[in-house]
Amino acid sequence: MQDLNLRPNSITSIPRDNEGYLLNPEDWSEALAEVLAAEAEVELLGEPREIVWFVRDYFEQHASVPEARKVLKFMKEQWGAEKATRKYLYTLFPRGYAQQACKVAGMRKPLKLMLDL
Repeated sequence: MQDLNLRPNSITSIPRDNEGYLLNPEDWSEALAEVLAAEAEVELLGEPREIVWFVRDYFEQHASVPEARKVLKFMKEQWGAEKATRKYLYTLFPRGYAQQACKVAGMRKPLKLMLDL
C-alpha cells in the first residue's frame, strides 16, 4: 500500500481504468479512499466505511474481492440481521456494491456479477 498524501489532482498519477477503478489495488491508501469516495458520491463514515475496510481486509487475506453474500454475513455479524439485507446494502451504496464499495476500497473492476445483488 502506498502512503500517499493526496491532493485532489494527485490522483491522476495513479493508474486507473476507464471507469476509475485502480489497476493495482496496492496503490490504495486511506487518503486515496477519501478521494475515491468523493468521486463515487459515498460518504466514507460509519457503516459505509466499515464495509470498505472489510473489503480491504478480505482482499489482503484472500487475494480476492468478497462476493456480496460475504458482505451480508459481515453486516449480520456487525449490525444484526435487520441490517444484513440487500436493500440496506443498497441504501449505503445506491449504485451497487461493486460500483461504489469495491471502487472506494481500491479493487480492480470486478469481473463477476455475483458481487452485486
